[in-house]
Amino acid sequence: MRMRIVDAFTDRPFAGNPAGVLLLDDVFPDDDWLQKVAMEVNHAETAFAHRLPGGGEADWALRWFTPLAEVAMCGHATLATAHVLSSTGAHEGPVRFATRSGVLTATPGTDGWITLDFPTAPLTPVEPPAGLARVLGAEPTAMYDTGPQVGDLLVELADEKTVLSLSPDLRSLGTLSTRGVIATARAADPALGYDFVSRCFFPNVGIDEDPVTGSAHTALAPHWSARLGRNTLTGLQASRRTGVVRTELRGARTLLFGRAVTVIDGELLA
Repeated sequence: MRMRIVDAFTDRPFAGNPAGVLLLDDVFPDDDWLQKVAMEVNHAETAFAHRLPGGGEADWALRWFTPLAEVAMCGHATLATAHVLSSTGAHEGPVRFATRSGVLTATPGTDGWITLDFPTAPLTPVEPPAGLARVLGAEPTAMYDTGPQVGDLLVELADEKTVLSLSPDLRSLGTLSTRGVIATARAADPALGYDFVSRCFFPNVGIDEDPVTGSAHTALAPHWSARLGRNTLTGLQASRRTGVVRTELRGARTLLFGRAVTVIDGELLA
């Protein structure tokens, strides 16, 4: 079957977040095979999708696997899958995905941008766990639980420079939340084209630092919209590869806007 590697939340190769994408001819194979393929691909996520019968609430079924585990929600691999469907002609127009997080919609635009419609993460203020500042390498100014679908701690830090300089103790960080930690701060200079900066560390699912995380922006969007007083924002995820996610808060739903580039198109033989 055809295997694509797609760089998501970027308009150029070798940036953004790479995801494996496999469009299956039939229902999902057994979970052990899916997990082995994801481990072989060895990117943050590998997406598996198959077409559903017409007339239902969704067009395609979609699942996401890291090299270690299946996850409940993934933005960049959803964007990558929508890009493959659109660019290959496998599906035209908006596509509805049936996932563990409900029905998620991706709408390709004529300008190359794809709009994802995701549930907004509920943010609950929490007290920093003991030792967090030592493990993360910075003192939080605010902290939130992001709910079961995202499964992270959202940690606001003093400034962009602090976020960029983080070098956390990843082994210890993995004990603090279900998936990991989203570290964020207001942009030092919004004139550069982004309103906030983030970095995401997910050691519990085998991703020390995720390059660009769509699901995290379903929590970052409501957090920074409340802080900055605007529903439409742009986030820079400041990993080594970097990527840009535009967000629009619509109450219980968050729109994520991104572009994607196919960098490898090959054949899976196993």
